[in-house]
Amino acid sequence: MLEELASRVAQVLGPGDVVVLSGEVGTGKTTFVRAAARSLGVTDRVTSPTYQLARGYEGLKDGQRVTVNHMDLYRLEDQDVLELEDYLEPDAVTFIEWADPALGVIENPSIVHIYHETPTMRRISLRGPAAERLASC
Repeated sequence: MLEELASRVAQVLGPGDVVVLSGEVGTGKTTFVRAAARSLGVTDRVTSPTYQLARGYEGLKDGQRVTVNHMDLYRLEDQDVLELEDYLEPDAVTFIEWADPALGVIENPSIVHIYHETPTMRRISLRGPAAERLASC
């Protein structure tokens, strides 16, 4: 279910889109990014960039090359947020985990919130441009 939703969301994303993922540890944020990246044509192994801040991948969207950025701001200090703008490329699709310290810098993100409803069931909410595009499909 999580991977299926990620794939559907990826289908409506394009260059310049930013997707913010929030939720507790272990809810599936990286799993969501991995599935979305696959749908965006990324063939490399997508792993969590927790200790590196960001990783970039090359994919294909509608026959065009697209950069897929995956960021994890868990270890980011508030004073480092200004440098985040260097990673938000207008020709890339960017996924950001633990983005709370940077929400003031990110313009019009799609927000995916994943949480455990029970130990074996997750609930997912989607807001922003991706949700609006999916609703019109």
